Amino acid sequence: MKKKSFTIADLKHQKVLLVWAAILTIYGIIFYYVPLFGWAMAFENYKPVTGILHSDFIGLDKFKFLFSDATFLRVIRNTLAMGIINLVVTFVMAIVFAILLNEVATKGGKKVVQTISYLPHFLSWIIVTGILHDALSGSGIVNELLVHFHILKAPINFFAHEKYFWPIVAFANVWKETGWNAIIYLAAITSIDPSLYEAAAIDGAGRWAKIKNVTLPGIKPTIMILLLMNVGNVLNAGFEIQYLLGNDLIMKVSQTIDIYVLKWGISQNDYALGTAAGIFKSLVSIILVVFFNNMAKRHGEERLF
Repeated sequence: MKKKSFTIADLKHQKVLLVWAAILTIYGIIFYYVPLFGWAMAFENYKPVTGILHSDFIGLDKFKFLFSDATFLRVIRNTLAMGIINLVVTFVMAIVFAILLNEVATKGGKKVVQTISYLPHFLSWIIVTGILHDALSGSGIVNELLVHFHILKAPINFFAHEKYFWPIVAFANVWKETGWNAIIYLAAITSIDPSLYEAAAIDGAGRWAKIKNVTLPGIKPTIMILLLMNVGNVLNAGFEIQYLLGNDLIMKVSQTIDIYVLKWGISQNDYALGTAAGIFKSLVSIILVVFFNNMAKRHGEERLF
């Protein structure tokens, strides 16, 4: 079958779409590609006075300094650990919550639960960390309950012990984003052919069997695509919650790459070092996405490209 060629009349008919496509393309070039020119700072002894074009070229010296800096290596560990924990916990909880919410029989009850679960997403991290700080303080509700039920003999300061920080961050992300992340899974579940559930019921399948044999396979492509997209954000473990809840007592486990970039790039005026750290994070994200996308392709799963 011969492919139809576009004519001037076709282009005129689609002019509105072409205009919007051009606007979005220009927007992407200006705000996503032009700023990449700033990456040149990572290879220079950048000074704001001289600018990018006139600063001395120093090659990979900033990258060598990064990977010889024990603080940066510890920051990579923290970022990677919190990123993996957040990815696993929030990803799994969103799927579980969507499936459980889909099992709610009454429409009114489902809407109420959905609304309540969405609300934390619209709260700023300032509010969320404030709630966490009050709840986990020495006189907060968590310590009161633990002491009341004799789990603890005396209140403890959760923000003074390194072992509690990563679980607190994971809990905060789950509480804030689970309801919002579940939206796309709920949409995927509603697109499953109802006749599959009817056939499963005729075969004697209960709720768990329907979830296992109908719901999960039905949303598997969505799960794979979102997993591949989220893998690239492993090093985007966060900035606000770690910066707001972190303190000198737990600094060894609370600092992330973003905080490191802030302290070196802004506070110490070493923009070249901050840019080098940012480039490292971006390259790792690209490598992770490409690697896991190829793994999915090799195993015949859904993939990004």
